[in-house]
Amino acid sequence: MAQHQTSDPAVRELLDHQEIRNVISRYCWALDKNDRELFSKVFAPDATAHLGSPLLEGIDAIWKRIRDALGHLDGSQHITGSQEINVNGDTATSRAYLFAQHIRKAAKNGPHYVVAGEYLDELVRTPDGWRIVAAHVSLLGEATPMKS
Repeated sequence: MAQHQTSDPAVRELLDHQEIRNVISRYCWALDKNDRELFSKVFAPDATAHLGSPLLEGIDAIWKRIRDALGHLDGSQHITGSQEINVNGDTATSRAYLFAQHIRKAAKNGPHYVVAGEYLDELVRTPDGWRIVAAHVSLLGEATPMKS
């Protein structure tokens, strides 16, 4: 994940915003593709997270919680939108709406359920690019089976 160098503050801000958007997109791809290597390019090693759970500490605990939640599914698709990013030097915050559909063909109430909510993230610039250091998922409600 390339860090672009520039001395122009306006260009630096635009680049930071794009790089942070890419981190959040990478997060979704890592979840949906069960890609631990890609996930390591999203979170700092000592990151914390509230994912509908008690506080998780460290990237390994975060990954385990996610795999426990998604591992039994046949597939998932996490989509973000309406993202707002605020950069302050080498730290940033990002908030984005979340919409995720989950597929489990053997589920009693039907194979699809959806969740909606917000990703609220704190990020830090590292030598390897922006990383999430604190993540919070706020759901608008519980998972809802989709109707045909």
